[in-house]
Amino acid sequence: MGVLESYPRITPFLWFNNNAEDAVNFYLSVFKNSRRLEVLHYNGDHPGPANVLTIAFELDGQRFTALNGGPTFKFNEAISFVVRCDSQAEVDEYWDKLSAGGSESQCGWLKDKFGLSWQIVPARLANLIKNPAAMQAMLQMKKLDIAELERAAEVEQPLIS
Repeated sequence: MGVLESYPRITPFLWFNNNAEDAVNFYLSVFKNSRRLEVLHYNGDHPGPANVLTIAFELDGQRFTALNGGPTFKFNEAISFVVRCDSQAEVDEYWDKLSAGGSESQCGWLKDKFGLSWQIVPARLANLIKNPAAMQAMLQMKKLDIAELERAAEVEQPLIS
């Protein structure tokens, strides 16, 4: 049985210039319960300096494949990943690790050093931002602060008639 036959029907492929191996090693260091699954090397001539074509890997149960595809395509915000966090400590840890060498944006969004977009969110975010004050608080934040969102959500809102 080929490796793809054992994969879920849908698996995200992440296109890197020629640094897929560096990216996979980075993501494996960020997420616990993660592992490298299989590496496919180029046979013969290949278009770039990397001798690795693809690397299959798993981050906390989610399978991915990293591809050394060359410089033609770059990541943008149209594709991103959300990391659900159960505590402020988790928000802080993922934010610090994934934003290192990248860039921060608002509402918990960041780009890592490879240009991939992530949103680091507390598990309760959807319930908290139902409150307009908490939504407004979130819009002012880069890294999300759970205690501040909870305080904002507790503020009584005037009834709209």
